[in-house]
Amino acid sequence: MTQTPPICPLCDRPIPPEVPQSLHHLIPKLKGGKGGPVVLLHHICHREIHATLTEAELARDFATIDALRNHPRLMKFIAWVRKRPPGFASRVPGKRRPR
Repeated sequence: MTQTPPICPLCDRPIPPEVPQSLHHLIPKLKGGKGGPVVLLHHICHREIHATLTEAELARDFATIDALRNHPRLMKFIAWVRKRPPGFASRVPGKRRPR
């Protein structure tokens, strides 16, 4: 019997086994999140989170999926990536946000 692929909590698309995926620490390891909650994401979704937010911002204001989904840049990314097939992966990450 085929197992149902997990759903990416950021974009709500299935994560097929052959698609790059990664675990995201909701509180970054460098900010005390080692051993804390993690979520399985498409690798492209994970990269966009880290291209958008610093470790300090993630720890302070974006330590939940709901908070991440409500960030303006991530909202745009989610709307864009939801139109892509579950297996979509981009080799070129989005530009890092200005510091």
